[in-house]
Amino acid sequence: MTPRRKTLLVSLVGLLWAGGLFTAYWWFEIRYIRPFSEQTTLFSGDSLRLPAGLAGPGPIRLVHFWDPACPCNVGNQQHLGELIERFAGQGVEFHVLQKPGSQGRLPDNLAALRPLAGLPGSEQLPASPAVAIWDRDGRLAYFGPYSEGAVCTSSNSFIEPILEALLQGRPVNATHTLAVGCYCPWAGEKD
Repeated sequence: MTPRRKTLLVSLVGLLWAGGLFTAYWWFEIRYIRPFSEQTTLFSGDSLRLPAGLAGPGPIRLVHFWDPACPCNVGNQQHLGELIERFAGQGVEFHVLQKPGSQGRLPDNLAALRPLAGLPGSEQLPASPAVAIWDRDGRLAYFGPYSEGAVCTSSNSFIEPILEALLQGRPVNATHTLAVGCYCPWAGEKD
């Protein structure tokens, strides 16, 4: 084989390899890219109840509602890990309810979340990711999203101020929340 043909063949193989890598990268990225919906979601906690084993007086309890197939969880999971690091040692218990019928595994930084088999009223959740927080008396103090907008971080979160208020003994009653953000449907969907 002449040096020119060898160079041409190596260049062609290199271009095909680069094209394959680009196509694979594009495919993996595009499946999670979607337009941000300006649709408003109403979170109402009227029907939510803690399971009998957790109900009543006790520590502050936070329940994370998680749908493994929801791309909105990506930024939310880092924020949730930060919440666990900050508040777990201060008397806040962290639990997780996975969307019924879904399959998935939480990242390692969320291993402290205690899984719940079910939560009365959760079948009526409008969307996830969402969070419910019960105070020390076992009353629902907050139900809704972690934040508004396309991403969730500690800088735009509703959760830190609520947990801080509850830890200081101040009452919180925010069980109906109207928000615009990155959410995936929960109720009435079959995976």
